[in-house]
Amino acid sequence: MKQRLILLTAAVLLLTGCAGQTPADSAVFDITGQMPLEYAAQFSVDICADGCAVIHIAADDYLFVPDGCTEPEGNPLPVIRQPHGDIYVASSAAMDLFDAIGALDAVTLNSTDTGGWTLPAVQDAMQRGDLIFIGKYSAPDYEALTESGCSLAIENTMISHSPAVREQIEALGIPVIVERSSYEQHPLGRMEWMKLYGLLLGKAEEAAECFAEKTAGFRALTLPDIPEAERKTAAFFSITANGAVNIRKPGDYVSQMIGLAGGRYIFTADDLHIDENALSTMNIQMENFYTAAKDADILIYNSTIEGQLDSVSQLIGKSPVFADFRAVQNDAVWCTEQNFYQQTTGAADMITDLNRIFSGQADDTEQLTYLHRIH
Repeated sequence: MKQRLILLTAAVLLLTGCAGQTPADSAVFDITGQMPLEYAAQFSVDICADGCAVIHIAADDYLFVPDGCTEPEGNPLPVIRQPHGDIYVASSAAMDLFDAIGALDAVTLNSTDTGGWTLPAVQDAMQRGDLIFIGKYSAPDYEALTESGCSLAIENTMISHSPAVREQIEALGIPVIVERSSYEQHPLGRMEWMKLYGLLLGKAEEAAECFAEKTAGFRALTLPDIPEAERKTAAFFSITANGAVNIRKPGDYVSQMIGLAGGRYIFTADDLHIDENALSTMNIQMENFYTAAKDADILIYNSTIEGQLDSVSQLIGKSPVFADFRAVQNDAVWCTEQNFYQQTTGAADMITDLNRIFSGQADDTEQLTYLHRIH
């Protein structure tokens, strides 16, 4: 196990509010501050006086050495040098963040084929051949990585199921970052990972400006002071091919967005036997869904998994019991757009959409970005 150099005691860490983060050894790195983060908690960045930065992501630490800077003597950490292209991104949630900061052209390799993308800019890059599919994350084309001159690989946490793949990529001399945006408690924390990618690509200012712009609508929301028990309730779900109901777990980022928008997610941990795994979704039987959600004020169908619905009759066709749901009878059924999951930068807009629905201001569907009403 990699040994971290520690000068501060645990007591000092607690006093400074940095518990859980291990500082770099100031005898090696002259740390002058930290990257300011508002919502993200799954990574942090120490800024060094010489222009380098120490990146912390869970148990992994890296030294980032931008152009014009020199690796300090005695550095114990793996080095990431500023990439100028040929990045391999195996985390589909990260791709929209690169696009948002004007750096999609730095990504040339990925693990999702053309048909799996809903982001127009990514689809276009795939069709032009500027972005190439080199196999699933668990079986990438190592020759393509080598021949491309790949300078950085960005994986998601699924790579933990294929540790030999990460080891092989690192053996090729390619640093590997395992991004953990899906573990962020606050939905906007997922989007704030753009600041890390901005740092790596020399676009820190652009990333900070983009983040401020993307979150402006959320900051402008004024929620009425309504007790949680009196808020409108919503179920977020899809129907699987075998008739089960796929829902988000309580505490998932979607249920968090519903709360931040002024609503209340209909499911609680007490309603469910929560699967003990890292997945943010789970399947339940239709009868259990009916019991918990039949009186929900709003139904939101997740089109990103089983496809989009065009009408309420299609929903009832999946199960006739939906005709009894309060939301169906009150014309309060909504469907996500299919780019919702991959459009990581849309979290704030999604919260705004949900707020318009909960506040009764969403009669004009032109207002909404990621949701549309079905009749």
